[in-house]
Amino acid sequence: MSSPDVFSTPDPSDDEDSDGSQKDFHESLKMKGEFHSHLEKSIRPYIDLVDTLRSVGIHKDLGLPSIVVIGDQSSGKSSVLEALSGIALPRGSGIVTRCPLELRLKKVPGVKWKAVLTYDKKLNESVTFLAGPIKPSKLANGKLSQSENKIEFADPSLIEAQVEAAQNELAGKGVGICEELITLEIMSPEVCDLTLIDLPGIARVPVEGQPEDIGKQIKRLILKYIKKQETINLVVVPCNTDIATTEALKMAQEVDPEGKRTVAILTKPDLIDKGTEKRVLDIIHNRVIPLRKGYIMVKCRGQQQIDDDVPLEEAAQMERDFFQNHDYFRCLLEEDKVTIKCLSIKLTQDLVDHIKTSLPDLQDQIQKELWSVKRALKGCEDGPPEDLEGAKEFLIEILNGFNEKIKSLLSGEPENGKGLFSQIRAEFKKWNDRLNSTKPPFTSKESSEAYRGRELPGFSNYIVFERILQQHVAKLKDPAIDLLSAVKDIIVKQFTVVMNECFENYQALRNITKDKINDIQLNQQEKAEQRISEQFKMENRIFTQDPIFMKVLSEITNQTFSENEIPVFDKQCKYGLLLETYYEIALQRLSDQVPLMIIYYMFEETARMLCVHVMKLLDNPDVYELLSEDSEVSRRRSELRARQIRLTSAAKVISSFFKG
Repeated sequence: MSSPDVFSTPDPSDDEDSDGSQKDFHESLKMKGEFHSHLEKSIRPYIDLVDTLRSVGIHKDLGLPSIVVIGDQSSGKSSVLEALSGIALPRGSGIVTRCPLELRLKKVPGVKWKAVLTYDKKLNESVTFLAGPIKPSKLANGKLSQSENKIEFADPSLIEAQVEAAQNELAGKGVGICEELITLEIMSPEVCDLTLIDLPGIARVPVEGQPEDIGKQIKRLILKYIKKQETINLVVVPCNTDIATTEALKMAQEVDPEGKRTVAILTKPDLIDKGTEKRVLDIIHNRVIPLRKGYIMVKCRGQQQIDDDVPLEEAAQMERDFFQNHDYFRCLLEEDKVTIKCLSIKLTQDLVDHIKTSLPDLQDQIQKELWSVKRALKGCEDGPPEDLEGAKEFLIEILNGFNEKIKSLLSGEPENGKGLFSQIRAEFKKWNDRLNSTKPPFTSKESSEAYRGRELPGFSNYIVFERILQQHVAKLKDPAIDLLSAVKDIIVKQFTVVMNECFENYQALRNITKDKINDIQLNQQEKAEQRISEQFKMENRIFTQDPIFMKVLSEITNQTFSENEIPVFDKQCKYGLLLETYYEIALQRLSDQVPLMIIYYMFEETARMLCVHVMKLLDNPDVYELLSEDSEVSRRRSELRARQIRLTSAAKVISSFFKG
């Protein structure tokens, strides 16, 4: 198959209207030369830029300016793409395009026709390629890339079969579809400068072998592309159908209700019924369903012409003759609203204009995404080295990091532990308030009479004095144990936060450390509870230093006492005031002593023992087991790194473009 010239201009001697043809010929030649000159100077770099960005994979993260081709089955989509590209694409009944096909057309003067087919798929070396000058791309070591198939062509006749083979490999043989992108780059002196993405035709009824929801699958794939604001939607509609009922145009209207980024191609004008020509003219003149980017009508090769192997360049001439001789559509030639040639010029200009307006926002989005990915990677630390020594050093590093954070909690600084001490202090304040709220009315008559024995009025009974205080103090033991439990929960929670931060990716380390935190805290809770119980047993012994007693008594009675002036019970001080004095002293002791014991056993001792235990993990012979990562974490890190590479490459590409 020879490489066709889709921009072939007519020979004026072939036209019956010689004067008109001469004029058309010269105008066409002039427009062609001016347009291609403009392409070489300003347009091609913009298209190349987006193609390069898509090559580095940035379309997986952000929307790129692009033209997406959609249409119902048998709308003439393949014929339009063939006419634009000059190559034969897979044809047949049912779903022919089963993977998104990115068609990159590059006008390269002075070179032989060349094409490159690329798609992401692991390919083993046992694959047999089609006959012909096809060679898989290789890495430096001579092995096939594990992430990309890249096949070069020097013969256009091989493309149709190889695109079909690539679809079979990606989507499976049959009639299924796949979202993986196939890229076909064509370099030739005769093609237009343009990049299009062809999507599967919209199917309404599944055929044999197709899943029942094939229509929904295709629509989901199409919506994924056309809903992006960066996409120009190229809708292919046959002239002989009711445009208002066309599914493809309906979908485009749903995502672009104002028609700002939709352009429609009317195909098969030779099949319209007589008498409907004016209706078609109304459509193409934007009077029926207005589209900001308008309509273009084309007449591509029909099935008979395909069967007869009519060359594309001859089909282009036949197309022009059709419109030139049409009673109703002749006017559209002058308006540049018909022919593949006008379509290619319009699409190229639309795409480049779209790229120009989108680039500033795209550059900003790339920088924002890159910053976001870098931040996410900080929370997804590097994995352990594969060698044993490196793994041990890595383990030592993260264990030391854990111990350092635990020790920093002990420093009590506000920024450490997210207010750990403020939480504990709040519990201690509740404890102190609870103690103060338990002070009984020792000064009332009930206080002295309720515990009076057989003694006559005026006589004191020290045993009764002790019993009253012992009973009141004993009631404080349960609240003290409650305080212990509350503080324990706070400390365990904070230790767990540190554990999750330091061992986020390592389930084995988290499990071991979590169990150890709980074990240590349970043991320490038993010790602290025992010490608290002992403290309350000691409180059964009514004792305090005389100066302390006299000082508190003086504060309560507003009288001055000294050790040499001990108050006489029945003259200078009521019995209840003495009880109140000692109870105040006991409360002050418990207010400080219980928190001190809790802090020591539950926090300081736990932290010390935990740090010792964590470092003992270095004696574990199976370092790799300790450092085994969660599969989800590993997967997320790989995804983030891949995104970072794509975004970094894209940022460099755009930066170089603006500098150049």
